[in-house]
Amino acid sequence: MKLFTIFGNPVSHSKSPRMYNICFKYYNLNDYCYTRTYLKNGEDIIKTFKKLQISGASVTVPHKEWAYKLADEVRGIAKEIKAVNCLIQEGDKIVGYNTDAEGFVESINEFDYQSVLIIGAGGTAKALSKMFENADILNRSEKRLKDFITHKTYTWDNFENKKYDLIINTTSAGLSDDNLPAPKEILEELFKNAKYAVDVIYHKTPFQKLAQSYGLELKDGSDMLVYQGVLQFDKFVDFTIDKKEVANLMKKVL
Repeated sequence: MKLFTIFGNPVSHSKSPRMYNICFKYYNLNDYCYTRTYLKNGEDIIKTFKKLQISGASVTVPHKEWAYKLADEVRGIAKEIKAVNCLIQEGDKIVGYNTDAEGFVESINEFDYQSVLIIGAGGTAKALSKMFENADILNRSEKRLKDFITHKTYTWDNFENKKYDLIINTTSAGLSDDNLPAPKEILEELFKNAKYAVDVIYHKTPFQKLAQSYGLELKDGSDMLVYQGVLQFDKFVDFTIDKKEVANLMKKVL
């Protein structure tokens, strides 16, 4: 049996097991199984990975930075952004990758935008900042903004509102509460001039509802989840996959 999982806190909402298990079944990988693992403390991620004898894992909030720190080796864009959303057992090493950024860009390829605002400064925001080099960053506090030295950054207190075509929420606001990722008055001014809003959370949130009320074209995190998932599935198996085929399988369960 090869065991795969998603580490998160919270994690009970995750649709990843359905996504990956339908693909395992399609490819007759009958000894592959994907489940959820609630992990309270990120510093326990590698210890738990080894204890459960996991072959590969997805990593969601708030553990992506711990996964980066504790993996035996980190490759690709994950090295730059210092955040890992995928752990793979490769020989005697646990190797970390990040598929968030590529998955996100693929998910919005039909959008026509120039200016971008990223809300949040965690692992997902770091990943996206590498794909959107001219994006501005808005975060509650100054502390995490030091990781975005090549970007224009703001806190809620010093934000200078201007026109952005695309507003991206990368925070966990609305995941298990009714919070907005920034003060309502800031978001309302942003939405008056924006064209698109994207939330990395894939169920309806206050951010999404507010964006819709201003007539923005909206996407939740479902497509990002699918496309980053396709890239992870490619790492989970030892054969060449048809990425379009896998994406269509995953979309069926969403």
